[in-house]
Amino acid sequence: MDSAEVIAREADRIVNLILFSDLPWIDIAIMAERLRERVAEEFPDKGELFEHLYARRFERIWSDWREG
Repeated sequence: MDSAEVIAREADRIVNLILFSDLPWIDIAIMAERLRERVAEEFPDKGELFEHLYARRFERIWSDWREG
């Protein structure tokens, strides 16, 4: 499995935790930050892409499923 697949799987895991667990936002945010750091290490030029794809996705799903 290559780095991009590992990152995608971790992002999916975070989404599943948002949807199907009762973890507070701070725990989700910590996991997202770790994923952000991994992306920065593996793909230094893709930080902005991470923000557009994953960070916004996590926040949107949290807002739609947890705050609503």
